[in-house]
Amino acid sequence: MAAPPPPPMSTTHAVPKLKDSPILGRENLPSEGVLLIPSQLAYHDVLQLEKLFHGRAIVYLTVQGAALDARVKSHLHGESVHALEIVPNSTDTSALRKEIQDEVKKGSVVVYVPQQTATQTAPLSSVPGTRLEFLMEAHVPVLPLYVLHTNDVALAIESRKAEGDAVYAFGPVLRDAEVTVAKYQESLMLLNEQAFSQNPTLDMNLAYALLKGLKKHGSLTLVDGKDEKETSTLPYDKLLAAAIALSKHVKAVTQKPRVGVILPPGAGAMIANLAVLFAGKVPVNINFSAGRPAVESAIKQADLDHYLTADLFVRKLQTFPWPPNRQLTFIERTLPTLKGAMTTWFLLSKILPASVLASMLGIPTKGGNKEALLLFTSGSSGDPKGVALTHRNLMANVMQFGSRLALRHDDKILGCLPLFHSFGCTVTLWYPIIQGIGLVTYPSPLETKKLAELIGKHKITLFISTPTFLRGYLKGVNPELFASLKLVVTGAEKLPKAVAEAFEARFGKRVFEGYGLTETSPVSNVNLPDPETTGDELMIPSYRFGSVGQLIPGLAVKLTDPESDEPVSIHESGMVWFKGPNVFEGYLKNPKKTEEVIKDGWFRTGDIGRMDKDGFLYIEGRLSRFSKVGGEMVPHETVEDALVKALGLETEAMRRIAVVGVPDVEKGEALVLLTTLPGGSVQQEILDLRYKLLDRGMAPLWIPKKMVRVPEIPVLPSGKLDVKGCEKLAKTAGW
Repeated sequence: MAAPPPPPMSTTHAVPKLKDSPILGRENLPSEGVLLIPSQLAYHDVLQLEKLFHGRAIVYLTVQGAALDARVKSHLHGESVHALEIVPNSTDTSALRKEIQDEVKKGSVVVYVPQQTATQTAPLSSVPGTRLEFLMEAHVPVLPLYVLHTNDVALAIESRKAEGDAVYAFGPVLRDAEVTVAKYQESLMLLNEQAFSQNPTLDMNLAYALLKGLKKHGSLTLVDGKDEKETSTLPYDKLLAAAIALSKHVKAVTQKPRVGVILPPGAGAMIANLAVLFAGKVPVNINFSAGRPAVESAIKQADLDHYLTADLFVRKLQTFPWPPNRQLTFIERTLPTLKGAMTTWFLLSKILPASVLASMLGIPTKGGNKEALLLFTSGSSGDPKGVALTHRNLMANVMQFGSRLALRHDDKILGCLPLFHSFGCTVTLWYPIIQGIGLVTYPSPLETKKLAELIGKHKITLFISTPTFLRGYLKGVNPELFASLKLVVTGAEKLPKAVAEAFEARFGKRVFEGYGLTETSPVSNVNLPDPETTGDELMIPSYRFGSVGQLIPGLAVKLTDPESDEPVSIHESGMVWFKGPNVFEGYLKNPKKTEEVIKDGWFRTGDIGRMDKDGFLYIEGRLSRFSKVGGEMVPHETVEDALVKALGLETEAMRRIAVVGVPDVEKGEALVLLTTLPGGSVQQEILDLRYKLLDRGMAPLWIPKKMVRVPEIPVLPSGKLDVKGCEKLAKTAGW
């Protein structure tokens, strides 16, 4: 079919000069007709498509009355532009479907034009699931297109790109049985990952990015909430000078590539971590709350011979296996001896550009796939494993997380999660410095009254916690102290509905559940407030209770059968796998474990989940928290939720129950209930509980067979249930 003449120039908008944008998947562009569904489409994108498909007939498909960018709307009303319209709420769509089919048969490229949306920054797609379902019903070949606008994911330390700067990634054409919402979403996520991975900023050295951030955002401050003195507030430019001065000391005291940091959140820990990175070495934040075997294993695996810590902390942790004093740098002793150097570096940092400072310090601008940080897994279901995160991993996650939250420079974060916890490290160390957000720290997430006072005093806007820690705020905290909070985000464990509802009822603040793993640097998903619409815009939801939120940009997901690893639809329950630049490359000195979880660039999370048609991921439980009872997979967390309701524990401040699986001759596995609740006859109570759960419709196989009273439910410092500790208690009791 002959190509239509080019559309006329608008009389109100000059046609911009198009730059040559990266086009991924050119080999997927078909010669025959196709329905092209993009993730989003701005004016520049429309022009790029017309340039790319020059010589082909293009037919635009829009929604009648939908809000469109003024330039797009003007362009589509040109005399030579052919457009079809979807009539909202129409009961008869057969005529439109036939028009689409006829155009595709003629060889046309039918381009669906997403309407303007009210959405959080950098969504996966501006096309809601219900619209995708309608488009798939045309039963024509579908060409997925992911459009990444560079400014949507740009860091605050980068120069803003031109309006039309974008990456276009085309996927293989979906045909016949593949024309489904699930297949389209799977393809789009892969394209999203490919487009995002093209960003050159991902290869920046983390130390260089932090140096740029500290210099650019020098007037912002870190407030050490533990220190009541005036010196507790440190501007970022002074942090920079102190960290550079200390980095010279770090270089002098060890030749090893890694340096241990044994400190809680605070100014000292921030300076220590920065100093290690500026010295060209890898910080290893040691889990000082772990048992001696775990600590000694981590030290041995990391091959450490020097540590940064503080006198007060050494005295406080008397049972910790401290190395000899000659291997310790006490930062409160060392920093006062470096005042002259700090003054010099402060002045130089004000005069010299970041690139020159970096050159003087020997900090390369590129980091790429070199190790930048070593963390150890929590060991909630086994022995801790070393997770070596690269510069690219951490730069990616700061970019991904930052683009979803889109906080401003006048926002403030409360940093109280331990720094050996990946969320505490990435989100309360690297993220605020690179993105330019104020930080208030406190060494413990448990002192809820003190933390609430800090939130009120310093007008904190982002509060990151775990459901276990949130329970502690439900009694004795003045709700007025939380007035400044914009976001309360939880992770590390499933958010119980009772905790979320109780918190919102008391403080008027919704709790948003997120998700991540040490191996994903850590953030992979997050719920956010639904955006407000200002007119005819289509609202793309950002929140769905029960889910862990939508994927961050640049991350792809697939689901497989937990036992066979065969692919299943993302809308069905299966093992969750991730792929993206924030996914680690393997466990430290442990190729066997690495091979178990990394396959063809995909990371097997160990969690069971599913995704809905709007891209929200639901985590149904960790595989280690499932039991195969009589051949049926039983999720422990679902059983625990039912038990909480049956026992009336919804408002309890602390965890009072836990379910674990133990070997059973008859059924393969049996469920055991651990509880701290007092009571009489265990046999009678488990019988009464069984009847309560049966009345609530629970399957008999899902009901715990035994009950064990324990003094407390083991919980890790991160707030997660200590699965390994719970299993030991059950086995000690003889089950």
